Amino acid sequence: MSRHPLDHPYVYEFGGARYEVRYQPAESTSGLFGGNSNWRGPIWFPVNYLLIEALQQFHWYYSDDFKVECPTGSGIFLTLAEVADELSQRLIRIFKRDAEGRRAVFGRNDLLQRDPHFRDYLLFYEYFHGDDGSGLGASHQTGWTALVAKLIRQQGMRAAERRRVR
Repeated sequence: MSRHPLDHPYVYEFGGARYEVRYQPAESTSGLFGGNSNWRGPIWFPVNYLLIEALQQFHWYYSDDFKVECPTGSGIFLTLAEVADELSQRLIRIFKRDAEGRRAVFGRNDLLQRDPHFRDYLLFYEYFHGDDGSGLGASHQTGWTALVAKLIRQQGMRAAERRRVR
């Protein structure tokens, strides 16, 4: 979900009641989604993965001739394959160490970030915080969150293909 509703919530009035949809980077603050039973944050691997796959399929149809602004408002235009790559890289970065050696997936948990007995054991959370990438919900979702392995493989294959073309 876009962060746009953070400052510009969607408002719908019906039957004398007012409903708002606001950006929620993590746990729902509204009963609109059934408490926290249904809302799984803006970074939920199954939906993001399906978006990436769809962008790749559309790129095969439209080719490099069709470009879209990414990110919106940036003035940068990318092919749909490049947009899929950008989204893939964002999901992969949740698990990679940054320049300070921290992984977004572990959030502020210093034990998981620093301790040599924990720092290399990745957990595949149910969903992720939209602002900082920290893992939320169940921590053993290897069914769908492990799709990051396929994204890493795809990115490696695309990098190898780009090297061959040069």
